[in-house]
Amino acid sequence: MKNYLIVGGSSGIGLETAKKLALSGNTVHVLARTWKETEIPENIQFHSIDLVADTIQFPELIGQIDGMVYCPGSINLRPFKALKQSDFMSDLQINYLAAIQSIQKYLPQLLLSNSASIVLFSTVAVQKGMPFHASIAGAKGAIEGLTKALAAEYAPKVRVNAIAPSLTETPLAEKLLNSESKITAAAERHPLKKVGSVQDISEAVIYLLQAPWVTGQILAVDGGMSSIGN
Repeated sequence: MKNYLIVGGSSGIGLETAKKLALSGNTVHVLARTWKETEIPENIQFHSIDLVADTIQFPELIGQIDGMVYCPGSINLRPFKALKQSDFMSDLQINYLAAIQSIQKYLPQLLLSNSASIVLFSTVAVQKGMPFHASIAGAKGAIEGLTKALAAEYAPKVRVNAIAPSLTETPLAEKLLNSESKITAAAERHPLKKVGSVQDISEAVIYLLQAPWVTGQILAVDGGMSSIGN
């Protein structure tokens, strides 16, 4: 069995991924600000962390790490003219800079593994231009560049990939999907006529963690939105 690290795994995709990995017999460390779950496998260990603090206090973990998933993100959709410098910096911090700091902290332990994997998160809005996405698309575009750069630098020892989802039913997207009419309208914008679920995305995460011949890829899990006309 393996040791996994889920950064930002207290809800949504991160929590679902942690549960799947734990139920397969792996040890899973979850780093998040708060932890509300009570009924979880005993091999999930929670560590409190604040990824927007001036100085992030990372917990010290023991031994090798076989896979790392960085889940935190933001959905800051505003007209470009209304965005302030602080908005761009906030999105960069939680989506990109804290991801870099997390990887740098635990990279030595990833390098102890014979086949380590890092999974990051982008968004469909990087490849498909969307209005009001300037800040988040910029931050996630940086993630895509980081994914490919790290994949090249650390091959063959560490595989690095990213998932680029479209709108998914998670706590982060709750305001965009808090009524049946909103869910229906969002589903209609996708060729597959549905919005994503935590099951859809977590299964893609598990695949990338365990795919031995996949690295440097941005995997679109977006209901066809980025590549098929609707």
